[in-house]
Amino acid sequence: MVWYPFLGYGIFWVSLIVAIILYAIKRKWSPLVYMISVSLYIFTVGFVIDIFELKKNGVLLILFASALIMILLGWYLSKKLDPLKTVKK
Repeated sequence: MVWYPFLGYGIFWVSLIVAIILYAIKRKWSPLVYMISVSLYIFTVGFVIDIFELKKNGVLLILFASALIMILLGWYLSKKLDPLKTVKK
């Protein structure tokens, strides 16, 4: 069962097209980086699921663990890089 390359290439091309459209409309790098991170996340999770041949509970465990890591990392970075605290008066 080798389906992750098809998923990865499909997500890559779709996100590339969406990123180009978003950049053309907004002229900002943040939507572009956001699309790159989302497509990388989807490809990485698909790769892990396919390589380790995980079943239902394994897939749920991987998705739960990755969501928990992202939530904790976002919480930590929001506390560390708080814009109100970093402004010096």
